[in-house]
Amino acid sequence: MRLPPDRKALGLWLLVITMAGLTWMLLPPIAQPLQYHDFADRRACLGIANCFDTASNALFVLAGLAGLHFLSGVAGRRAFIDAREAIPYRLFFLAAILVGLGSGYYHLAPDNGRLVWDRAAISLALMSLFAAILCERVSLSAGLRLLPWLYAAGLGSAIYWGWSEAQGSGDLRAYGLMQLYPMLLVPLLLWLYPPRYSGDKDILTVIGLYLLALLCDFTDHQIAALAGAVSGHTLKHIVAALAMYWVVGRLRRRRIL
Repeated sequence: MRLPPDRKALGLWLLVITMAGLTWMLLPPIAQPLQYHDFADRRACLGIANCFDTASNALFVLAGLAGLHFLSGVAGRRAFIDAREAIPYRLFFLAAILVGLGSGYYHLAPDNGRLVWDRAAISLALMSLFAAILCERVSLSAGLRLLPWLYAAGLGSAIYWGWSEAQGSGDLRAYGLMQLYPMLLVPLLLWLYPPRYSGDKDILTVIGLYLLALLCDFTDHQIAALAGAVSGHTLKHIVAALAMYWVVGRLRRRRIL
């Protein structure tokens, strides 16, 4: 038996708040590994340090530009029942460009100070996409009202991590939660609320690609040892950029139901 929309929404947010609070209380502070900045890609080419890890960030910029170009055209305007639904998508594609710039800046000389910019941009992209799904599945007003709060939480998690590192007691819990919860909540929203557009499988594909990108990141050196020409972190950039471009494809392919 399905719950009424208002009870579903209340139950969802109570669940989110409870899970976040329990996670924060039960988990001890999570320090970033000391060897985090020790990436497998150390080659330089054309004067670019850490060449492939740095240059592959151009794919994020291209995905963001492709999305903004689509939204600016006639097909982009026809992809939404209400034109305001495009707002979080525009912000998502702008954030994709910022990810490319922030991550490229970081990989030129990896350190914690530069990593804050990279993680802040990633948080903005995740929160924008989450808000877009909220607009489509819960309500337009709910998604737009929550967008500034989601941005504050995402940016705050990256800033908090940077501050904690500067204090000598790095804590990744908040940033980890901002990464994890959209991956868990978006499928829950797809199940709880009826669709107004086709393309649910594309949303799940985007999540799957992002999780695959994280796996490539965790196996950076192992992939580099096997592949030789490319590292796991470079593959992470390629797969994550593909996930962002998949959002463009979904908007192009989907139909209003």
